[in-house]
Amino acid sequence: MTQALSRYDRVLGCLIGGAVGDALGYQVEFDHWDSIKAAFGPDGVTELRYNQISDDTQMTLFTAEGLLEASAGDEYESVRSAYLRWYATQKEYLPPAGAQGLAAEPWLYARRAPGNACLSGLREGARPGVNPDSKGCGTVMRSAPFGLHFGPHAAFVLAERCSALTHGHPTAGASAGAFAMIVAHLMNGETPQRAVSATMLHLRSGIDPSETADALQAAYRLAGNVTPGPNTCAPLGEGWIAEEALAIAVYCFLGTDDVRKGLTASVSHSGDSDSTGAILGNLYGAAYGHAALPKEWASQVEGRDTVAALAAMMEPFG
Repeated sequence: MTQALSRYDRVLGCLIGGAVGDALGYQVEFDHWDSIKAAFGPDGVTELRYNQISDDTQMTLFTAEGLLEASAGDEYESVRSAYLRWYATQKEYLPPAGAQGLAAEPWLYARRAPGNACLSGLREGARPGVNPDSKGCGTVMRSAPFGLHFGPHAAFVLAERCSALTHGHPTAGASAGAFAMIVAHLMNGETPQRAVSATMLHLRSGIDPSETADALQAAYRLAGNVTPGPNTCAPLGEGWIAEEALAIAVYCFLGTDDVRKGLTASVSHSGDSDSTGAILGNLYGAAYGHAALPKEWASQVEGRDTVAALAAMMEPFG
């Protein structure tokens, strides 16, 4: 077990940590490693020059709100409604009259490179069957709240099911579910190694092959051989698809408990840096609590007050 932490410490750490990793990576999303190195130096993205979060944190917050507003047994439809509210923020410039909750927050109406499958899936009504071939990482980066709200098995099932609201590929669902399950294990005080191992066993429990389990196995192997650093995650991919984004974050998570170093490694690569950073930030926060996050990053990240307020509301659950 990791050190004793209050549930609130872990919830706040998870949500703020995700926002920090997101903002850190959003500075270089879409950039090639060579361009990142030229702009930030050979040590990678070691500073938060801009505090803006992306669609990753936006959707994570709406996931949390959907769970908080749900009646028991109605979580799926409540999360679906929350995602449709997020979709509305991407079409408008300001909150409409009478808007409530997150939909009333003007800063969340910024369009920060939202994923195409998330937009098209929600435009089509967010029903199972949309984008059947899509396994983009947009399902994973928004799914930490399921692990904050439920135990490991229930978190996996609901995150997997809600993944199909925008991404129909089974691997997108399995990766979202696996991420939520890891978070739930961490919330129970399991070590990073045990949380990841238990999730891999769950993925391997069926007879069908699992791309997500294969990716996590590769992350586990790399973490045991290569200390996370700038662009060391390259063998795992660029993070655009679900299992790759999860694998990059898990590699850094298992490879070092130095939160600053791990977050820097998770975003200092070619590809979807904000998503890999956000996922890792969620993991670090759930494992080690809010105090483990670099203070100068955690204190200035965009939307901190809103994120902290949601964390306070989620704290009693689980």
